[in-house]
Amino acid sequence: MLILPSWLITTPHQPPRPDWGVRVLGDRIDDVAPNTELQTRYPDDVVVPADGHILAPGFVNAHTHLYGVLAHGIPLDKAPSDFWAFLADFWWPLVEDALDHEMICAATDWVCAEMLRSGITGFYDCLEAPYAIPDALFAQKEVVDKRGLRGILSFEATERVSPENGRLGLQENARFIDHCRAEGGLVQGLMCFHTTFTCSAEFIRRAFALGQERGVLTHMHCNEGVHEPNYALEHFGKRTLEYYDELGVTGPHMLASQCVQLSERERTIIAERGIRVTHMPLSNCEVGGGIAPVPELTAAGVTMGLGSDGYINDFFEVMRGAFLIHKAHRLNPQVMPAHEVFYLATEGGARAIGLERVGRLEPGWTADLQIIAGDFPTPAAAHNLYEQLVLWRNHTHVRDVMVAGVWRVRGGEVLGADLGAMRARAHEAARRMWARAS
Repeated sequence: MLILPSWLITTPHQPPRPDWGVRVLGDRIDDVAPNTELQTRYPDDVVVPADGHILAPGFVNAHTHLYGVLAHGIPLDKAPSDFWAFLADFWWPLVEDALDHEMICAATDWVCAEMLRSGITGFYDCLEAPYAIPDALFAQKEVVDKRGLRGILSFEATERVSPENGRLGLQENARFIDHCRAEGGLVQGLMCFHTTFTCSAEFIRRAFALGQERGVLTHMHCNEGVHEPNYALEHFGKRTLEYYDELGVTGPHMLASQCVQLSERERTIIAERGIRVTHMPLSNCEVGGGIAPVPELTAAGVTMGLGSDGYINDFFEVMRGAFLIHKAHRLNPQVMPAHEVFYLATEGGARAIGLERVGRLEPGWTADLQIIAGDFPTPAAAHNLYEQLVLWRNHTHVRDVMVAGVWRVRGGEVLGADLGAMRARAHEAARRMWARAS
């Protein structure tokens, strides 16, 4: 088929092209050219007109917690006073420890629809819970397969309950990775553990070994607030990434999320070792973690993507946060330009989580794309289109979404999704979770 928009974004590292479109063949982009040339070359192709719209790569949510939606609005006597209190008094006892298969599947289904509606075509999810729910990743996979997204799923193994519990968590990841590789398809797995303050050195090395044996990334949360670097200094005599470097596990196979509180030395380690980083601007604010040194990391050439962290899943809002927060923090309106933010939300995120040939609309790349309304208050032009998109769009402006050559959203409606029934299911799951807090 031919998709013929008013504007085409092939990659945000290039200017948008007026009146250019793409040819989709199977699950790939087959050709990119001016609309008139495409129609001349392929007169028998189905035509999808998109006058007044922008055709762009689909967003990649490089870090989320699908189950996290159930915590929105949970009753609390008082808000946590700092990041450690957020974990110890709220997230662990009231959210993670309460999860079961039905809660996870209800949340996964709802958030998959939310993400699709927001133009997200691929994501990485981190499922956190004590190992009381074996095979939860397999249950999640069924839901993601049904919605048709390109997903990477993992279980965040941790020794906070017991060493045996942590070992079972690593095995859950290993089994899932092997299963997905044998099956093929759009859903994959990777290795994952929590942090240095819930996992021993031996456990961390074991996680990386299992990941490298399978040729996948190994993910951990890193310096989300001041707690972890202070813990590392107290217990290891060095900061978190210095400790990982001493363990011999740093490198391009490491995927570190958050990376908010970093020393200059830690930033150097990230850049020199090729560590991949994912940035969650909105949730970092919500938990009081701080503002990550993203402009410094991108300037150093660090592979980086954006994530919602299971907080606000409208990816236009996530981009807007990244676009604005760092300008205010650095007192400089020139940092984090809109095209760079759009790159982090597409190809940058894909590269960060190890997705290949995802995030561009060029021949041979996957047909993961979105069509966005271009009815801005002021005229769209090549010099302002990225700013117009980042500042003046939200999920309601996404008309159509395609993943691997298959339409998943048409006319703003998620295909095959009964949103009313899905919302009711999520509400029931949330009520059962919230009962733990009452």
